[in-house]
Amino acid sequence: MKRREFLSLLPVTLAMPRPVWAANRVFYTPGVAEKAMDAGKVIFINFWTNWCPTCAAQLRVIEKLRDGNPAYDKAMTFITVDWDIYADGDLAKALQIPARSTIVALKGKTELGRILDGTSVEQIKALMNTALGAATA
Repeated sequence: MKRREFLSLLPVTLAMPRPVWAANRVFYTPGVAEKAMDAGKVIFINFWTNWCPTCAAQLRVIEKLRDGNPAYDKAMTFITVDWDIYADGDLAKALQIPARSTIVALKGKTELGRILDGTSVEQIKALMNTALGAATA
């Protein structure tokens, strides 16, 4: 790769949402969330795209909250669904996901709550705490 190409791609790479390389995040493939749901696990599903600024803002908040409270990672599975790939997939249809930047918390197949386009720390933290409570109940 030429130096100019490398330097032009570097800011884009560094600006990518953390989940591209974050630990403890499961990237959705068909069956991953469904198996967790069938097992009754608490899952936190984020429908996102890598080009969506709202999705990026949500991910920054989620990762900041996860970094600040290790109990989240111990109690639930975080699943990222690429909207560009799975918007018309069975999971999105089953959960009636209307658009990217939708976050859903579930215990098994029971929905605990959802956020559509919300990026506030308080709103996302409340949903994560609801999921945490369901996992530890």
